[in-house]
Amino acid sequence: MRYCQRVSAHGLDAEKIEVLRRWGEGLQTDAREEVAAAGRAILLLIEEIERLHVLLWDRKLYPDAPLPPEGGGEPASAGEPEPEATLGHTLRERLRRARRNRFSTT
Repeated sequence: MRYCQRVSAHGLDAEKIEVLRRWGEGLQTDAREEVAAAGRAILLLIEEIERLHVLLWDRKLYPDAPLPPEGGGEPASAGEPEPEATLGHTLRERLRRARRNRFSTT
């Protein structure tokens, strides 16, 4: 199922996302469990926004590429480049590494 409704052009820009990230990080360190959970939830939502941005740019750069099956999986055909060779895969991996570094406890 695809969701194709247009979204207002006045969405979250990079500056607003960074403000939310700082706010979420601050809340996450609060001693109150509910407030810390709200901070973690904000950070998780920001990660999802970033993931969706990667997918959107991947579709803009490669509009004719077949959509991957739900939940990942193998490339659609043997003639396609390996996932490691795609820009989308590279960006997703960079986001995952950044996310792990941001949430590490060390």
